[in-house]
Amino acid sequence: MIPKEVIRKLRRIQITTSRKVTDVFAGKYQSVFKGSGMEFDEVRNYNPGDEIRSIDWNVTARMGHPFVKKFVEERELTIMLILDVSMSGKYGTVSRIKSELAAELCSVIAFSAIQNNDKVGMITFTDRVERFIPPRKGLRHVLRVVREGLYNEPTGTGTDIKNVLEHLNRVSTRRTITFLISDFIDEGYAKTLSITNKRHDVIAVSITDPSEVELPKAGIVRLRDAETGEFFMVDTSSPEASGYFSSSSEKFLRRRSDIFKECGVDNIDLRTDRSYVEPLIRFFARRRKRMTAV
Repeated sequence: MIPKEVIRKLRRIQITTSRKVTDVFAGKYQSVFKGSGMEFDEVRNYNPGDEIRSIDWNVTARMGHPFVKKFVEERELTIMLILDVSMSGKYGTVSRIKSELAAELCSVIAFSAIQNNDKVGMITFTDRVERFIPPRKGLRHVLRVVREGLYNEPTGTGTDIKNVLEHLNRVSTRRTITFLISDFIDEGYAKTLSITNKRHDVIAVSITDPSEVELPKAGIVRLRDAETGEFFMVDTSSPEASGYFSSSSEKFLRRRSDIFKECGVDNIDLRTDRSYVEPLIRFFARRRKRMTAV
């Protein structure tokens, strides 16, 4: 039984993201995500200037005059949302926690997809694969995807990106556009990410809370690692502790960015204290610019 609070959140996200898809992202999604090839549409009479290789010789022989095959772009795509539901996603110090931002982003992508008649699927993961929802079309299916992103009860606590990418490669034989949504607090996934990006079009969506970049000054506090359960004491007002934290955070963020570049993976960098609209628009603009430059 889904709690009433979750149902209210689901309705709010549906209304909010549907409006944003219509008002802000209409056209942007379709302009940067193209079909995988061309598919046969119909035959028509040959016109001067048509390529000889497009002639349908069987129909031409039957009808007694030349016909050519007409092809259209294969528009239908498969969108996969790979969502990190580990315990670190339950963290946030501003207006919302990381998992809520991730759920709303999933909703925006899913509604954009069905508006363009694309299929949407989802894999949620922790240190194991939690749930696999096969790609399908339709509003009812998308609402299930959004609900799973918003309301999930994972059995694991940690993060294993390598494992979930290997799972994607096993279950998806067809090329997909895959949004990997996580804080990427993990190691040892770079090689698998590179392999997966050769089979699929992977977009890494990294979510960060501002307190993970700069240590808030709150005196001596008792902290708990959400994924390991380990407790430790930190003097947040100490210049040494603050300096060490900032240095470690900068190193982590730089390494995360380097991994994406080395693997040829696009990255959308989101923060819990900022709107996701501008980063998404910038992402669409980058993609469009790169496509027109080819």
